[in-house]
Amino acid sequence: MIRKIIKIDEEKCNGCGLCAKACHEGAIGMVNGKAKLLREDYCDGLGDCLPACPTGAISFEEREAAAYNEKAVEEAKKQAAKPLPCGCPGTAARAIARPAAACSTEVPSAMPVSSRLSQWPVQIKLVAPNAPYFQNAHLLVAADCTAYAYGNFHNDFIKNKICIIGCPKLDMVDYTEKLTAILSNNNIKSVTVVRMEVPCCGGIENAVKQALKNSGVFIPWQVVTISTDGRILEDVD
Repeated sequence: MIRKIIKIDEEKCNGCGLCAKACHEGAIGMVNGKAKLLREDYCDGLGDCLPACPTGAISFEEREAAAYNEKAVEEAKKQAAKPLPCGCPGTAARAIARPAAACSTEVPSAMPVSSRLSQWPVQIKLVAPNAPYFQNAHLLVAADCTAYAYGNFHNDFIKNKICIIGCPKLDMVDYTEKLTAILSNNNIKSVTVVRMEVPCCGGIENAVKQALKNSGVFIPWQVVTISTDGRILEDVD
């Protein structure tokens, strides 16, 4: 079938491996120090690897290629995942030790903390897909817990973006339909997904991914994963 698929320019590739890490399907791998498209049927053509490449070695072309095999991708992910004997690790209690300075309740007057939120409401279930603030916006889709785990969330993520949040485990709803409507009805410029490292948080990432497919838009998007102790993790798989 003729479809959109990635093309890797080996002359431009510097072997950093960022595209392989950004490819959630495992379509890209590193061979002899260069990025390679290992499985055509694992490439969904959405472009999550595109913004990760620092040299511009990745582009897209329309050509004869094997159809995207979502079932095979999901099976490969299951095989790669390590089994957890006690259920979702997100339910495990954990105390996080902080340096004394980081735990201070005093905020110096010279360093006021200002909100970067530019719209209301923020809950995915409550926002209207045709709200005017979505038009031409850079969209941030964040899991509820990320703003609590990551200290500088407003400045590093919310700034200059329209922020909507949700919890796929507690809300017990599929966000795909609402997100598809937002992407279809507005000229969204980019999408940033910020999620926690726990597996149940993958629901918000998957909803965005499916919404991108359903809407048929091709825009830059990325996933940032936050650890439970508040660090940005490089590997988002």
